Amino acid sequence: MIVVDVNILVYRWLPGSRSTLADAAAQKDGEWNAPLLWRSEMRNVLAGYVRAGRLSEADALAVMTRAAGSVAGGEHTIADGEVMALIRSSNCSAYDCEYAALAVRLGVTLVTEDRQLLKSFPNVAMSLDTFIV
Repeated sequence: MIVVDVNILVYRWLPGSRSTLADAAAQKDGEWNAPLLWRSEMRNVLAGYVRAGRLSEADALAVMTRAAGSVAGGEHTIADGEVMALIRSSNCSAYDCEYAALAVRLGVTLVTEDRQLLKSFPNVAMSLDTFIV
């Protein structure tokens, strides 16, 4: 079981240079968890693709459905206090602290490519490259 940042979900479900690594992470551990926030962040990424003409609305919805399937049963609400405790100890955004707080709560690794998360929470956060090794 791992927590995945939205960037890992983006890499997994939108073709790009990091997609193979995200697929390898899913092969290594397919029990992915994320705070409910991931949905809004993923929609925002997909909005950019649709507006840029890189995806149709139907394709964006299909990507969202596949991404949701990869965290099915692993979506979590994060308590305000959990997030605030991590905000005090880092320079990360409240959004990013939700991912770290979930990893702390579950006692698992947060897989992320976010440099600030990796720097602020080295006991919890791990890069995609490091995770798949």
